[in-house]
Amino acid sequence: MKKLSIIFLSFLLASCASLENLDDMTLKPFSENIDGNAVLIPELKGPPITAAVYKFEDQTGQRKPGDNFAQLSTAVTQGAHNLLISSLMEVNEGKWFTVVERRGLEELIKERQLIRSTRDQVGKKDKRLPHLLFAGIIFKGGIVGYDSNTKTGGAGARYLGIGVTNQYREDIVTISLRMISVANGEVLLNVMVTNTVYSTVINGNVFKFLSQGTKLVEMEAGDSQNEPVTFALKKAVDKAVFELITAGIKKKVFTTNPAVSSK
Repeated sequence: MKKLSIIFLSFLLASCASLENLDDMTLKPFSENIDGNAVLIPELKGPPITAAVYKFEDQTGQRKPGDNFAQLSTAVTQGAHNLLISSLMEVNEGKWFTVVERRGLEELIKERQLIRSTRDQVGKKDKRLPHLLFAGIIFKGGIVGYDSNTKTGGAGARYLGIGVTNQYREDIVTISLRMISVANGEVLLNVMVTNTVYSTVINGNVFKFLSQGTKLVEMEAGDSQNEPVTFALKKAVDKAVFELITAGIKKKVFTTNPAVSSK
């Protein structure tokens, strides 16, 4: 019995090591999410570009996949605009884009009105407030696809009643991102990016007769790990921003100084 337990645990621990192949469960900054490597982006000539993000939403209507029943939770986050704002602000440590608040514009205007009203009441002489920044470009788009079980597979082995199986599944998330000129409404740039969401399951089991016709030992254990969809989506957004900047440089939408680059 003791020998069986040791063999079973050694198989299981060896299999669990493959779980480390999944990405760390931490959000990576923009510069580390492009194919897992730090990227170099030329410095922008002039001040950062003032940009606004109004909507960047889930357009798939997909629900979380379930093997036995339909789930009501959405497959992807409903706050993807936060990921896009984060990515834009991380490009070259904020030296490319100045992002202005637009999702909470109503609250912002109310707060400014409150400041003016308070200054009137206390009789403050200078009642002026700095004007709000105007965006020169608008970023729009959304999550346009979430495809489950695009690729599945696995492997297993059993010897003398002791076996281990390893299964995996891949989902694909697709996003679209475009940059629009506020001056004339022209779509200056448009990109579409996909990213893979990984899941893996490992099971180990022992099925053994210790004494013929009298005793039967059966043990089973397993472990599973799913890459958070939000993390995979952040990678896709970062890649889209990177590809959009790269395309903009080639089309001379952006004016850069290629002689000086930073991460």
